Amino acid sequence: MSEGSVKRRGGREARRSLRSQPIIDDRRPVRGGLASGAFRPLSDADLSRIHRAALDVLETVGLADPIASCVELCTAHGAFVNGAGRLCFPRALVEDTIARAPRRWIMCGQEPRFDLELGGGRVHFATAGAAVHTVDEATGTYRPSTLADLYDAARLADALEFIDLFQRPLVCRDLEDPRELDLNTLYACLAGTAKPIGTSFTRAEHMAEGLALLHAVAGSEEAWRRRPFASLSSCFVVPPLRWAEDACRVLEVAVRGGMPVLLLAAGQAGATSPAALAGAVVQEVAEVLAGLVYVQAIRAGAPAIFGPWPFVSDLRTGAMSGGSGEQALLMAACAQMGRFYDLPTGVASGMTDSKLTDAQAGAEIGLNHALVANAGADLVYEAAGMRASLLGFSHSGMVVDHDCIAASLRAVRGIETDDDSLSVEVIREVCIAGPGHFLGHPQTLALMHSGFVYPAVGDRSSPKEWQERGSPRLLERAERRTRDILARHWPRHLPAEVDRILRQRFPIRLPQAPAGPVA
Repeated sequence: MSEGSVKRRGGREARRSLRSQPIIDDRRPVRGGLASGAFRPLSDADLSRIHRAALDVLETVGLADPIASCVELCTAHGAFVNGAGRLCFPRALVEDTIARAPRRWIMCGQEPRFDLELGGGRVHFATAGAAVHTVDEATGTYRPSTLADLYDAARLADALEFIDLFQRPLVCRDLEDPRELDLNTLYACLAGTAKPIGTSFTRAEHMAEGLALLHAVAGSEEAWRRRPFASLSSCFVVPPLRWAEDACRVLEVAVRGGMPVLLLAAGQAGATSPAALAGAVVQEVAEVLAGLVYVQAIRAGAPAIFGPWPFVSDLRTGAMSGGSGEQALLMAACAQMGRFYDLPTGVASGMTDSKLTDAQAGAEIGLNHALVANAGADLVYEAAGMRASLLGFSHSGMVVDHDCIAASLRAVRGIETDDDSLSVEVIREVCIAGPGHFLGHPQTLALMHSGFVYPAVGDRSSPKEWQERGSPRLLERAERRTRDILARHWPRHLPAEVDRILRQRFPIRLPQAPAGPVA
């Protein structure tokens, strides 16, 4: 056996030893909160033109159907109602609001270790959506989504490292009463994960009850206001440019109650917003800026996420196309607009049009995540588990998508070019006095965990090894991991006494979790 082969084996053994060791947190190759912004589909001149166009829309077109309280609040700060009854916003009012809006704030978790610092384009991934079906990947069928499905999704998010915020991704169709739906959706999210959560409410009175539930979890209203750990996803507009009455009433209660809000405007290019991509961005930016004025008029300094979400239509059919290349461009452009305004920004990515977790899903999610994650948003929503252009949610798909999120974060991190990384001395050592390869070099071993990301369910084995293991498909591995997580991961951050109080005061329909292990 040659000296080189001995050293090669030593390198392999060293790598095997390293693989078995836990990774120290500050040595992990990626984490949520990496600085983003390398992908810029819009030039600086483009950003300014979109901004001016959005201001023009707000001042000369305005938004229809404002509720009376919205008119009162906004006109007190300089907005006006035009002859067509539309609420319009002068340029100076909008720009002054942008200048005064909070730029950096903490999205709290129930446990401080999960807190997220928003602002400045440090990217985090989040779930979201309103899927009405749960996907059975094994049979290729869809069924109505349930409260248990939501709780399981929250538990998965709690266990998956790179999902930093859990916003409800599905609608619990086994709850027909709107009040029970709203309160149980909130409860399932809170019980399933200690990470920050997001949800929505259908009526203002439900929102008020939801705040009471949050106060009970926090310990008091004061404690909740000090560390709000849930955000409201507010679809306060009906594109194009109409206020949504019930959503506006909910928004007012939430903002006054100290709840952070995602100001979400989601026109569909070619249907409810212009087919021209720049025009779609202009409309959604204008709608969200109107929402920002509204929120700051309700309560100055209220934390809000700038959330223009222009979706894409397949113009041949009119159907949504969430996995398209145009979708990636639109969301990346909106992330850039958020950086232009220096506002905490959330966009969406990962909304494949495929019905199952297949090659189409992988291609669409990979493209969108790679581009959108690099565009400078603070939060990338809809990032895991969404199928069929948001109509379906897949638990095992969420696990597969988590691998894609990790790889996308590695792309966000980029390539370091300091003296150590340029490796001139390492090359000299290996080529002149060394074995002629880098396999066992200290730099290689040091970077094994700190410089490289490895898939949890993606397969990198050789064809021979893969066949010897029975040629397992990606979904088989993902479903095994999903079952394993759901069998063992039962979060216990919600104290038993608090849970008992919640079940006494509110119509909680989710059965109590079994006394299983926490991992």
